[in-house]
Amino acid sequence: MQPYTRAIIAASTFAAITGKTVAGIYDHTSRRNLKIAAECRGNRLQGFDGERGVRFGGTLPELYDEGEKTHVSFEIVGDKAKGHDRASASDYSAHVEDGLVQLYDYAAGAWFAYDIQGPNTGETYHRDTEAGR
Repeated sequence: MQPYTRAIIAASTFAAITGKTVAGIYDHTSRRNLKIAAECRGNRLQGFDGERGVRFGGTLPELYDEGEKTHVSFEIVGDKAKGHDRASASDYSAHVEDGLVQLYDYAAGAWFAYDIQGPNTGETYHRDTEAGR
C-alpha cells in the first residue's frame, strides 16, 4: 500500500470513529506533518490530501481516492476500521486510541502510527504529543 493511502485511511479512521475534524496528521514513519484533512457526518466522509492536491471520500463503506482513481473499502467496527485497498490489493486494519491512529498494512506486514491534528493551530488530539519525536 502506498504511504499516502495509509495516511488518508488514518485520517478517515479518526474522523469516522470520533466524529472530530482532522486538519493534519503527523506520520511517525516519515517523521513529518502531512497536509491531510478529513471530516465525517453520518456515513458520508470527505477529505483533502494537500500533499497530492486531491480529494478523497465518499459514502461509507467505500472511499474513493481521486488521485489514484480507485476505491478503498472502509468498514467501522467499534473503535476500529478495516478494509481493502484495491490499488495495491492490500488489506488493512486501524484503531484509534488517545488521538493516535495505528494502522496495520497486511501487504507490508508492518504497523504505522499517526498523530491526529485538530483544526486549531498546533492542537493535537494525542495526549503524549512529544513522545517519539
